[in-house]
Amino acid sequence: MNARLVSAAPAPPPDPALVVALERAQAQVNRVVLGKAAPVRLAFACILAGGHLLIEDLPGVGKTTLAHALAATLDLSFQRIQFTSDMLPADIIGVSVYERETAQFRFHPGPIFAGLLLADEINRATPKTQSALLEAMAEQQITVDGATRKLPDPFFVVATQNPVELAGTYPLPDSQLDRFMLRIGLDYPDPAAERALLASSDRRELLAQLTPCLSTAQLVQLRGAVASVLASPALIDYVQALLAASRSHAEIRVGLSPRAGLALLNAARAHALLDGRGYCVPEDVQAVFPGVAAHRLIPSASSNSGRDRLAAILLEKTPVR
Repeated sequence: MNARLVSAAPAPPPDPALVVALERAQAQVNRVVLGKAAPVRLAFACILAGGHLLIEDLPGVGKTTLAHALAATLDLSFQRIQFTSDMLPADIIGVSVYERETAQFRFHPGPIFAGLLLADEINRATPKTQSALLEAMAEQQITVDGATRKLPDPFFVVATQNPVELAGTYPLPDSQLDRFMLRIGLDYPDPAAERALLASSDRRELLAQLTPCLSTAQLVQLRGAVASVLASPALIDYVQALLAASRSHAEIRVGLSPRAGLALLNAARAHALLDGRGYCVPEDVQAVFPGVAAHRLIPSASSNSGRDRLAAILLEKTPVR
């Protein structure tokens, strides 16, 4: 290990009891979502880093199940919105209704007032409805009729979307994609995991049996611990090199923004914490980079590579110094 990449005074590791509870939480989710340890780990990193998660994959591979399992395991209040083409922004954030008895308007909160909001098949809604989530995801608040209302803390959005080539979908605009810290896919399970899935109980029965492994207070404490995980100047140099490479690559029209750099660094810190470390190493950055970067890259018109391939190229071509 390059000595420049690790400081002599990393942040102290979190409370061992919290580390054990965090490991138990991951294990519980992995018992429901079989054979997907890597995506589950990235989902936990996203939550600990204070970001929002986009799960993009085919129907029926466990996207919704993962969101339910996370909410139950982390003791978060849960709301699910099934996005459709006729949904309106008020269906998400709520609406003010006039009450004759009091001669006043009273705000009726929408499902967005939850610890974990599952925006199911988000790309089946129109861009106008998708945009209702922008302020909530960026600032953890909504504004209705000139009044600003805070959302729960923590507030975490898990959005699922089907591939855009499927019928009835509206591609998420880049401004909306940028609000998601990480994008992951689940893909088909391997044969062993699929066989275990077919032979086991119904997923809904397993979800009903889940118990909280972390309290809301513990989750907030872990988020604070993530913020104190050390990223050495040399590691920040590596992050900057990846950002610069994305902006100068011939096949990339729009590279990674400073906000993407912050998301990459925070996700790497959370990944390090999941290993029980108080400092980041390049492997943490590399582990989260595809999930943080790929959906933010915009290929040039002449590019023959997709976003995922471009993210892989950036990792391959950018050395660790």
